[in-house]
Amino acid sequence: MEMKKCSFCGREIELGKGRIFVKVDGTVLYFCSSKCRNNLELGRIPRRVRWTESWVAKKR
Repeated sequence: MEMKKCSFCGREIELGKGRIFVKVDGTVLYFCSSKCRNNLELGRIPRRVRWTESWVAKKR
């Protein structure tokens, strides 16, 4: 099996760790921690959160 990336922060998730959330429309979201899951539920955009990989990539 391949390692999955967190849908919020972009970090790789070890096998057997993290959480999977499936939306009603069939979209699958992977989370490495409750911090990432809660931030996405609050409607925060990963590009605007400093500790995510997408913010770091945007600033380079």
